[in-house]
Amino acid sequence: MFSSRFHWNFQPNRLTLALQAKRREGASILDLTQSNPTQAGLTYPRSILDAFAGEGLLRYDPVPAGLPRAREAVARYYAARGVAVEPERILLTASTSEAYAYLFKLLADPGDHVLAPRPSYPLFEYLAAMESVAVRTYPLVYHGRWSIDLEALAAAITPRTRALIVVNPNNPTGSYLKREELERLVELCEPREIALISDEVFSDYAFENVPNRVPTLATVQGALAFSLSGLSKIAALPQMKLGWIVTSGPAPARLSAAERLEWIADTYLSVGTPVQYAAESLLNAGDIVQVQVRVRTYENLQFAREAVSGQSTLLCVEGGWYVIVQVPRVRSEEDWVLEILNRCNVLVQPGFFYDFDSEAFLVLSLLTPPETFREGLRRILACT
Repeated sequence: MFSSRFHWNFQPNRLTLALQAKRREGASILDLTQSNPTQAGLTYPRSILDAFAGEGLLRYDPVPAGLPRAREAVARYYAARGVAVEPERILLTASTSEAYAYLFKLLADPGDHVLAPRPSYPLFEYLAAMESVAVRTYPLVYHGRWSIDLEALAAAITPRTRALIVVNPNNPTGSYLKREELERLVELCEPREIALISDEVFSDYAFENVPNRVPTLATVQGALAFSLSGLSKIAALPQMKLGWIVTSGPAPARLSAAERLEWIADTYLSVGTPVQYAAESLLNAGDIVQVQVRVRTYENLQFAREAVSGQSTLLCVEGGWYVIVQVPRVRSEEDWVLEILNRCNVLVQPGFFYDFDSEAFLVLSLLTPPETFREGLRRILACT
């Protein structure tokens, strides 16, 4: 009766069942997985509400790529970061997830595949499957810092590879793409007509100034490239449902891609008029909220760096909202997170949620309120 796209196991995993049981018992759980900024105790400026007071919100004027005023606001966001992006290169979407869906429709036929990093955010398989596209992975390797295994990536390319995804900075490793890596990716992609897709939602949250890091692919010239971002992370406003795609690369391919993306967007017209009218105010307000997020994530990271020692190891992180703790491989990650939940009333995520290829890693959200983060980490270290 149902599409073969739905091939996943819908049964809850052991961690979900254990968490449900603890909550039924009335246990007070320290949640170190919090990634929803609207539930993280941040203070939002009143200007966000005021942004939805204009009469223009009552007029529907569908523009497939997005209203000019909204695309100009996004262009100013990039200009403030020293990157020139013309509004004509910007196409608005309701989210980065929708942006992926548009790009998979644009680039791939059923049965084609895209390359995605491993470890990384566990969403690509679902998004690709909904478009009848397969996901193959290439590894990130850790030697004091994370880097792309470029030889393994090159070996993963086949004639049916249509796109190569980078998450910049990666979620959850927090590693940025480096300039020498980008040069190699362009060399691999351009002659094979493989597009680059760069997920840059965490790009504003760097912990250190790495000279050779790539802040965005919006300036790439050597290959067709798409940079994805949106209000969800850069303004800490996931509920506003506004993302975008910036298209870059050689003019012929870039213009052809933009034309086809508009056709796709015109089919759905999913971006709401109110959020487009409010875009500039929301981006400006986001600058205020970003300061809070950067202060919190940095302070939590500094605490973790000082607290983690001995048998556990804190992996290097360059940016984003997460940190990874490596614990002894005396038990599986699943057993570790269940032990920490049952004994310490602390919720963390195991590395296998993000497709780590070895154990044992715990993923912690740096967005967690500081008191909760510190007490939760103390309990974790006591358990390990």
